[in-house]
Amino acid sequence: MGLPRIAPYDLPRDDELPAARAPWQLEPQRTALLIHDMQNYFIGAFAADAAPIAPVVENIRALGRACRAKGIPVFYTAQNGNQDRRDRGLQADLWGPGMTSAPEHQHIDARLAPEEGDAVLVKHRYSAFQHSNLAHLMRVRGRDQLLVCGVYAHIGCTLTAADAFQQDIEPFLVADCLADFSREKHDMALAYAASTFAVPLGLTRALQEIGGA
Repeated sequence: MGLPRIAPYDLPRDDELPAARAPWQLEPQRTALLIHDMQNYFIGAFAADAAPIAPVVENIRALGRACRAKGIPVFYTAQNGNQDRRDRGLQADLWGPGMTSAPEHQHIDARLAPEEGDAVLVKHRYSAFQHSNLAHLMRVRGRDQLLVCGVYAHIGCTLTAADAFQQDIEPFLVADCLADFSREKHDMALAYAASTFAVPLGLTRALQEIGGA
């Protein structure tokens, strides 16, 4: 129970991404960015100076800068430490008690620290939409597209994207801004999303489509 130690693996290249069933294109005036669970506890499972997490952190930084420059809202999710069963729910059966409230667990990685105007949402379940006001915050900002990046691709990132789809929000998974337990799970998440509810794309295309290249 708890998080595994994650062996290094190479991130998928643009030419390795699955074709999406959905025809959507990013439109900056409709888009929001979600930086999902990039807390020390979660990224501590990776080898810090190796792929996937080292390039993912730098890629998310670049994506965040581009989005802020274009006035695209930036949201973060972060779990609270020391959750009791009411907060943690069934996740406790699969992953144990989770993180503590110590900074080395709970804080968002300093390289990706939220900036003025960003919104940080408390995360309660796999999907960032569950027990949160993310959908409302997007609607009042006139946003119905969501760029998803962070960890872990096949768990919270994928289920957040699926939940967005169920609420008529077009989700995009930025493949080289995601990390996972293995390349196999990373690829599986992208393939499932592409066939069912989301558009996988690379950072280069995302920057081009939001005008930040």
